[in-house]
Amino acid sequence: MKIQNNGFLSIEQLQDQYLNQTKVSPKTVTADGLSFQEILHRQNKTGEVKFSKHAAGRLSDRNIELTDGQMERLNEGAAKAEQKGIRESLVIVDELAFIVNIPNNTVVTAMNSHDATENVFTNIDGAVIM
Repeated sequence: MKIQNNGFLSIEQLQDQYLNQTKVSPKTVTADGLSFQEILHRQNKTGEVKFSKHAAGRLSDRNIELTDGQMERLNEGAAKAEQKGIRESLVIVDELAFIVNIPNNTVVTAMNSHDATENVFTNIDGAVIM
């Protein structure tokens, strides 16, 4: 390899510098010794579903209030759907129906039996009845 002393890098030097390097991202560690990715993974795996703005609005509009027991069963239903590899799940708890995005652990919409008059649910790939 020919090294130039004029302040410019040769093509070989650029290739060595940019093409032959291994990319190592610095691992940021918190005070507890956990990386950001580990904390994020733990936060996502707490097992409790979140409610999207749309779903929260639907609960409010339809006067649906979840008991602790229903919330626990909704979380269990989402966990079962995840174990089975479902991505968009219908979770039925008592007379309430929830569409849950499993990868994001988020309830997308919610309805009671009165609002689900047609009993047709689209864009799901599985259902869990609790």
